[in-house]
Amino acid sequence: MTELTTRWLGLDLRSPLVVGASPLTDDLEALKACVGAGAGAVVMHSLFEEQLVAEQMAAHHFIDSRINMDAEARSFFPESDVFEMGSGSYLKRLDLLQDALDVPVIASLNGISSGGWTQHARELEDAGAAAIELNLYDLAMDPSDTAATLEQRQLEVVRSVVEQVTIPVSVKLSSFYSALPAFVAGVEAAGARGLVLFNRFYQPDMDLDELELSREVVLSSNAELPLRLHGMAMLFNRTGLEMAASGGVHSGDDATKAILSGATVVQLVSALLVEGPSALGRITGELNQRLSTMGYRNLAEARGALSLDNAPNAGAWERLNYARLLHGWQSVQ
Repeated sequence: MTELTTRWLGLDLRSPLVVGASPLTDDLEALKACVGAGAGAVVMHSLFEEQLVAEQMAAHHFIDSRINMDAEARSFFPESDVFEMGSGSYLKRLDLLQDALDVPVIASLNGISSGGWTQHARELEDAGAAAIELNLYDLAMDPSDTAATLEQRQLEVVRSVVEQVTIPVSVKLSSFYSALPAFVAGVEAAGARGLVLFNRFYQPDMDLDELELSREVVLSSNAELPLRLHGMAMLFNRTGLEMAASGGVHSGDDATKAILSGATVVQLVSALLVEGPSALGRITGELNQRLSTMGYRNLAEARGALSLDNAPNAGAWERLNYARLLHGWQSVQ
């Protein structure tokens, strides 16, 4: 059997399979079952800065606009600052999960401003988070906002968070950077310890009958995995950051591919939402069997074995293979 213990972001994990950020955070029994099935760590769902700000502003506006309606209002309307608003419920959930689970619990932060990111990052550290997963998702809606200015703004966010906390910070990236290795070098220089590749963004569709945007969450399939494999294989040995694969892992073979591409850990979400915690036990068994069959004694031996530097046909990761694939597809029609 292959030894599945690993070390990620300075944390000792019993397994490279991690419960990724998802609604499962709100289901303690499901998380306990995942840990019992072999999960190495749990990532909480994201704390969204803009949602907190909106909730705070709405509550303040509601209470403060009514407290001076008449002379008796103050007798039954408390001041707005007596209510628990902000990250309090998230921090309580973090505390609960830490007490109930015997694996590291990583907090997830998704913010929009340097000040907001750093404030909430400090709160998460003070609450005992083992690490922080920092989501970078900054839409360029202004035509004057160039890729360079957007990336510089994101790197400043990473730097500001890293400077404010002592726990490890892992950065969850989109797949849309035109020069991913260069941006990753900037993330590393900013002090991050890890990468998560890649974020799956909410993309509203259209309801043509109702003539409005539809809000449906589409779960991943393993058809999304090759994009992650390519990114990790390209970055392995070209960055000191540890990498987590996120998106498209539904089997032990999928997890094996991620590790062979360079992943330290593999995050699972959609497979768990579809199949339940039993998916984690199944994938753990399949991963161990596949790695054992391939002759790997531990994860370190397997990690990056098919990366850009180590693959026997490394050119398959590069652009030349694209032309060959297209030519081959045309020739069989």
